[in-house]
Amino acid sequence: MFRYTASTAAAFATLILACAPWAVSQQSVDQAQVDAWMTELSNWGRWGADDQRGTINLITPAKRKQAIALVRDGISVSLARDVEKAAAPDNNRPFGHVMLATGANPGGGQFVSDEYSVGYHGVAHTHMDALAHMSYQGKSYNGFPMAEVGEQGTPHLDVTNFKQGILTKGILMDIPRLKNVDWLKPGTPIYPEDLAAWEQESGVKVEPGDVVFIYTGRWKRRDAQEPWAGTFAGLHASAAKWLHERDIAMLGSDSAGDVMPSGVEGVRQPIHQMILVAMGTPIFDNCDLEALAAECRRRNRWEFMLTAAPIPVGQGTGSPLNPIATF
Repeated sequence: MFRYTASTAAAFATLILACAPWAVSQQSVDQAQVDAWMTELSNWGRWGADDQRGTINLITPAKRKQAIALVRDGISVSLARDVEKAAAPDNNRPFGHVMLATGANPGGGQFVSDEYSVGYHGVAHTHMDALAHMSYQGKSYNGFPMAEVGEQGTPHLDVTNFKQGILTKGILMDIPRLKNVDWLKPGTPIYPEDLAAWEQESGVKVEPGDVVFIYTGRWKRRDAQEPWAGTFAGLHASAAKWLHERDIAMLGSDSAGDVMPSGVEGVRQPIHQMILVAMGTPIFDNCDLEALAAECRRRNRWEFMLTAAPIPVGQGTGSPLNPIATF
C-alpha cells in the first residue's frame, strides 16, 4: 500500500517543479536558449509599437489602490543604500560630493551649498535602470535602436517615462530565510524553483503589476566581511521565464539581479538582457534590503506598498533614487 509521508510529499513537490514549463536545468541553459527566450518572453508591441513604458503599464489605477490598501500601520522603510564616497572593489565610481559654500565662506553670507555627481550604473549605488540602458543585437525594448543614443543621451526609452512615479505592491523574496542562512554566498544562483518555494513559504503569490525584490543578504555580508567584486549571488537565467509568467512590473535586488558569473557562456547578464530588452521591465539595482528584510520578518508580512520616484533627467538612461516600502 502506498503511504503518503513528508518525504513522499517533498518528492512530489520536486517532481512538480521539475515538470513546470519554466524549469530548465543549469546545465541546459546556453546562449542559444537565452536567444530563444528573447523571442519567447518578448513584450514588444504588447502595448503598441511606440510604447516606451513596458511592464510599468501593468501598474493600473486598480493596482495602485490595491497597494494603498496594504498600508495598515504607516511604517516606512528605505530601500536605498547610503551613498558611498570612497572607492572600493565594488565601487569604482564613488559618489561625488563637493561643497560650494561652507560655514567659513557662506554664499551671500547666509547659505551653505554643495554639488553632487555620480556614475550610478554598476554594482554600488541604488538606482533604477530605464529601458534604454541595454540592447540586444542593436535593439532595445520594442525595437528602438541603440545606435541612436548619442552624446546628448537617449532619444527614446528614457527615464522621464516614469516621472509620475511608481506606486504598486512590492514583494520581498527572502532567499536566505528560505535556505536558513545569514546570506547567500557570492556566486549562488537562485532558480525558479526557489522563487516558487518562497511563494509557498510566505503564502504571498506574485501578481501582475507587482515589483519583486530579491534579497540575498549582499550588504549584510559585505558589512560583516569586506567588499568584493565580480561575484554576486542572484537570479539564474532560467528565472526570467518564471518572472515573465507572473507579469511583474519591475525587478529589484540588493545587487545587480543576475548571478555573477552568469553560468551562461557568452552572455554576461542574461537576466538584465531578458528583463530590460525582451520584457520591457525596468530594474532597481543595489537596493539595501536589510531593514526591509528585518521589518518583514518581524511582522511576518512580505508584501507592502512600494513607492519610488526617479529624477526626471531628459534623455537619461536611469536614475539614482530612494525606494520606500510602507506597511
